[in-house]
Order: sequence, then C-alpha cells, then structure tokens
Amino acid sequence: MKQLNKTNLGWLIFIAVAFLAIQLLVFTGIIDAFYEITLMTILINIILAVGLNLIIGFSGQFSLGHAGFMAIGAYCTAIMTIKIPTLLGLFAGIILGAIMAGAIALIVGIPTLRLKGDYLAIATLGVAEIIRIAILNMGSLTNGAAGLSEIPYLTTWQLTFIFVILTLIIVVNYIKSSAGRATISIREDEIAAESMGVNTTKYKTIAFVIGASTAAGAGGLHASYFSVIRPADFTFMRSIDILIIVVFGGLGSITGSVVAAIALGIMNVFLQPFGQLRMILYSLALIAIMIFKPSGLFGTKEFTLSGLIKNKKKKSPNKKEEVK
Repeated sequence: MKQLNKTNLGWLIFIAVAFLAIQLLVFTGIIDAFYEITLMTILINIILAVGLNLIIGFSGQFSLGHAGFMAIGAYCTAIMTIKIPTLLGLFAGIILGAIMAGAIALIVGIPTLRLKGDYLAIATLGVAEIIRIAILNMGSLTNGAAGLSEIPYLTTWQLTFIFVILTLIIVVNYIKSSAGRATISIREDEIAAESMGVNTTKYKTIAFVIGASTAAGAGGLHASYFSVIRPADFTFMRSIDILIIVVFGGLGSITGSVVAAIALGIMNVFLQPFGQLRMILYSLALIAIMIFKPSGLFGTKEFTLSGLIKNKKKKSPNKKEEVK
C-alpha cells in the first residue's frame, strides 16, 4: 500500500461522498425497499465483475466458473449464519467460503489454466457445474434442490459497500504490483512473457484464486441479504450475467466493470414496466454497445483523479500566456 498522498486522499473523499449520497437517498425515502434490492444487486455485481475482470481482462483467461465459486460462498455463509445468527457468524461464513473457493480454484487452476481459449472456458464451466451438482446432492446440509431458507438477515447495503471498497483495493493493488504486471504481460503475449522468465501458470493461478475468493464473498453477502438460496440460482446463466457486465464495461478496466454494473442495474429497473419485452430491449442495448463500441464502455482505460486533474490543468490557460 502506498502512503497517503493527494490521489489517495481524493479517492477517500470520493468514496465518503458516494456513501453519504446513498445514505441521504435512503434516509429521504428516494431509495425505498424496492430500490434497495436493486442497490444491493448492483453492489454484489460490482464485486463479482471486478473479480472476473481480473481473471479475463487482466490475465487473459476465459473463465465461466464464477457462479460455482459464488455458490460456495453463499452456502458456507448460509450454513454458518443459521448456526450462529450473528455478525460473527456472517464474517466467519464469508471467510470460510472465500478460503474454500480459493482452495478449490487453486486445485482446479493448476491443471486447467494450462488450457487456452474455448478449452479453458469449457473446463471452468464444468467445474462450476460440478460444484452445483455437489451442493445439490449434499442432503440435509444443503437441503438439495429446495435450497436453504430463513437465513438470518445480517447484510446491509452499508456492509456490502465496505466489501466493494475492500475488493477494489485488493484487486487494484494486485494489478499495480509486480505480480500484477507479470499477469498483464501474460495477457498481452503469453509466449513472450514465458520467454522472459515469467512463471505463467503461477500468475494465472494467483489471479484465478483471487477472483474465486471475491466471488465467494459476493455469494455470502447475497445469501445473507436475500435469505433464500437454491442451486438453481448459480447456474451457467449466472456466470453469463457477470460476463456481460465485464464485457460491457471493457475487458481490462476496473472502472468499466463498476460503471457497467451500475448502468445495467439501473437499466433493468427502467425496463421492468415493459414486462416480457424487457429482455429484448436489454439485449438490443447490449448489441448496440457491442456494435458501436466493441471494446466496451471504457476499453482498457481507467478513470483516475490524477488524470482528471491533469486534464483540467491542460484546459485552463496559463496566466503568463494570458498576460502576453
């Protein structure tokens, strides 16, 4: 972690303002119970998308197993909070889920991440289905296809907001570290990176483990907030939903994942009055983005406060030049 400087202080102020703005909207009733569900869905999707973007956008590995790791976190947290219905049980469940998801990602990642392209996508999809089927057949522990209900409501949007910030800090600091730069080099050209001495399997696995652990954390928050989970909630389509957010925002852009999760979440709310036409309109909007902006909203670019300040300085005329 870098020392507190102007940029970091600026981000702290930005986060505090965003938090207070949401708090004000909730307090005044503009964000009511219905819109709070949308807010929670957006925050959880940000965590999922940022973790998946690390795997796909920064390490260049096409994974479709995110729903499986989310399921691990959801069931670990649900079982733990049912037995210990306190915040201690919630945090213990999230940590346990993250460790289990990370361990499974490590075991699975070492052999599967040697694959590339479609082969890797199929392998990770298979892993997610194995996890879901295993949960489905664990008897009374997971309650089979009926899932778990009456999970203690312990998660709030404030707590989820904190988890979003923690996820962003972990992923962004990893990307800016030497390991992160090695990971990006693998995305750019794996053969060249390997020829320069980069242990490609090692760094791909690290990114995969971090992404899986963040997905498990999001799953735990989902279970504790919505109070009901079923294996059907974590199918192949859930992985596709997260993938759409990542592609929509831009592969290799953390800012893009955050903005895309917010934009698609709000879009879903406004399209709900259209009923069955909602998914058609939603799909048309995504197709339009892919046609006119195939690299996503941000591509590989990031929004930075330092960049914004530099742009303002360039646009503002120099006082000496004005005098001349």
